[in-house]
Amino acid sequence: MGFVTGAQNFDVVSLGDVVTDEFIHLPDGRVRVRVDEEGRWLEIPLGTKLVVGDDSSPSAGGSAANAAVAMSRLGLRVGLASYLAHDQIGLDILAAMRGEGVGTDLVHVDSPSHTVRNFVLSFGGERTILVRHAEFNYHWTGFRNHEVPAWLYVNSLGPDALTYQDEIADWLDTHPNVRLAFQPGTFQVDAGAKRLCRMYQRAEVLLCSRAAAEAITGAPSGDVNQTLDALRKLGPRNVVVFNETGGAIAANEAGRLSIEEFSDPHPALDTTGAGDAFAATMVVALIRGMPLRDALRWSPVNAAAVSRQFGTQNGLLRLEDLVTRLDAAQEFVARNE
Repeated sequence: MGFVTGAQNFDVVSLGDVVTDEFIHLPDGRVRVRVDEEGRWLEIPLGTKLVVGDDSSPSAGGSAANAAVAMSRLGLRVGLASYLAHDQIGLDILAAMRGEGVGTDLVHVDSPSHTVRNFVLSFGGERTILVRHAEFNYHWTGFRNHEVPAWLYVNSLGPDALTYQDEIADWLDTHPNVRLAFQPGTFQVDAGAKRLCRMYQRAEVLLCSRAAAEAITGAPSGDVNQTLDALRKLGPRNVVVFNETGGAIAANEAGRLSIEEFSDPHPALDTTGAGDAFAATMVVALIRGMPLRDALRWSPVNAAAVSRQFGTQNGLLRLEDLVTRLDAAQEFVARNE
């Protein structure tokens, strides 16, 4: 594989929690979705027995793993920095990452804990995730000289990782040439932008879902311009807000752009992992030196491919496949807002 950047070992290191995802495909009939003034609700009759599909086995997941695989398939030299338990699930995740060409030398094995296991309830093309968080002895040790990447991509971390992220911010201060991509997860959003202000300020690109963007900023739902303004005030050079269908809005000092979801003749089966695919593909394009307008063309293609298969990584494209699909859709472009 050719060198994409001048980094010695890694073009990018994906840093965050990894889990194993077990998909449970709920059957039509007795399961339903109810909508009221408080939101949308997945309803399952209490005390019932449901026959569920067994067409998926547990797989390595979590934003950090999903991003690492996506970026590796798109031709980058990728390392994974994470914590795992010394259990069978942890060992299986390590094997899966190595099988995808992702470097695992930066993974810490924390024996007293357990590897996180998520149960993904899939119904009607959407998902509800049951998460059991694990506590790890997070401690940032930095990289050896040959491990320092051109980019560090910080993904979802647990609620006990705030000091860990302070240590990462300290390290970034001493390595100004390392660019930061930041995709905050649930606990990072809950911690508040003030608590993690150094990560937002340092980010070359901030990537988040529409719901996360509104939670981070407190901007009214539906007011896209206000949300973008509030995110940019946090300090990132580029801001990209995506939705589960693969569309997005983006902003930097040059202006604002939007992109539609990528048209695909096949219906979406499951949007789990589509957001991670979108964000990781955006990072790949930026690492390859593309301007934001061109990078926005790449991301919806991979998000659409992932949503056409069950699982968070099964549909992730190789570089040649993504380029072929883009070449066949020259009219698919980002537009000025």
